[in-house]
Amino acid sequence: MVDAVLQRLSQLHPKVIDLSLDRVLTLLDKLGHPQNRLPPVVHVAGTNGKGSTVAFLRAFAEAAGLRTHVYTSPHLVRFAERIRVGGQIINDDALLALLEEIEAVNAGDPITFFEITTAAAFLAFSRNPADLVILETGLGGRLDATNVVERPALTMLTPIAMDHESFLGGRIEAIAAEKAGIMKRGIACVVADQSRKVTKVLEARSLEMGVPLIKEGKDFFVRATTDGGVLYKGVGLELTLPAPSLAGAFQMRNAGMALAAMERLTRGEKPPVLPEIAPAAFALGMKSAQWPARLQRLTQGPLVDLLPDGWELYLDGGHNPHAAEAIARHARSWRDKPLMGIFGILANKDVDGYMEHMATRFHTLRTVAIPGESATLSAEDAAASAAQHFCMDAKPAHSVEDALRQLVALGPQPARVLICGSLYLAGFVLADHH
Repeated sequence: MVDAVLQRLSQLHPKVIDLSLDRVLTLLDKLGHPQNRLPPVVHVAGTNGKGSTVAFLRAFAEAAGLRTHVYTSPHLVRFAERIRVGGQIINDDALLALLEEIEAVNAGDPITFFEITTAAAFLAFSRNPADLVILETGLGGRLDATNVVERPALTMLTPIAMDHESFLGGRIEAIAAEKAGIMKRGIACVVADQSRKVTKVLEARSLEMGVPLIKEGKDFFVRATTDGGVLYKGVGLELTLPAPSLAGAFQMRNAGMALAAMERLTRGEKPPVLPEIAPAAFALGMKSAQWPARLQRLTQGPLVDLLPDGWELYLDGGHNPHAAEAIARHARSWRDKPLMGIFGILANKDVDGYMEHMATRFHTLRTVAIPGESATLSAEDAAASAAQHFCMDAKPAHSVEDALRQLVALGPQPARVLICGSLYLAGFVLADHH
């Protein structure tokens, strides 16, 4: 039933993505402005690390016993994953009721899929008490449907890089300006370490809006400790914590962003937005944060069943050069086994930019078209790009299963297999492995 309503609603607008606030503001007006009746909001934008940063924020808040609403996108397996009410994925009956209410109020007016889902999240969050709302932008910031909350408690900008150029502009400065559009006058913004060009744009925006910037590397730091933990130093908070549950050195930085946000929310305002959080809750949050398809090891399911003893299977949904660079950096630590890859990507992504970082990391690579995605790059074109970037053994395969069988047949030594290149590919795999 939910899928049927979503299908009807998705046909109301000719463009899948059409950045604007007019339509969603009109709809929210008819719904009674639920975006103005929310618990304190943290609004997160950026190119990479948004989802993981949100996952750490949620983990820290929930470890401290705080009730948290979370809105993320896209989903991996089912739509309801996008909306968490009080820590739980929204149930289908509640979601169906919201969507039918929105459909009736919208009365067939043009609206995008993302605008509808954002309105549904705001309605759900406004009707259920909580201590905190965490909103992740869908695309960009300034004209993203989530950017209708006039007075968030805090904004956050994770690393900004080239992505979605057709919507946000072909220059990094233009993309940074769009992301910086979530800053609100006088409200602090936690900012990841950025390139020089991006920093100039963000600093200019912060001066114009009177926004205090809380900068990674200046106002807060994270580094690994000699015993494998993490040291966080903030404005007035210092913590030694266990290593993050999410794999990859870059996850330590994402955790640092979330820690800086929680420090600001619990100590940076008078009165504070949230009650003080005990170090033990931060430690629990570091160990309990979950974010699927970010260097996620798969341990059960039909693909895992194809692996011989000693082999490992990982999944990552990163799809741009900045994400590929982070994965490649982590792959350098995987020296005990050869790394084999299964790769699929959408045709509108920078496949050459991705392969520039990842191609030579793979001992062997099999490429696939993403099942059910008309916008997929063909397996043949993906293999050609990998070969151009000096992957010595890159060949197309008919399916993910076929690709894995080919890699296993090359044995006999145990290997590590990484399925990567797209959140859509990751979602396809997770549908059978969750």
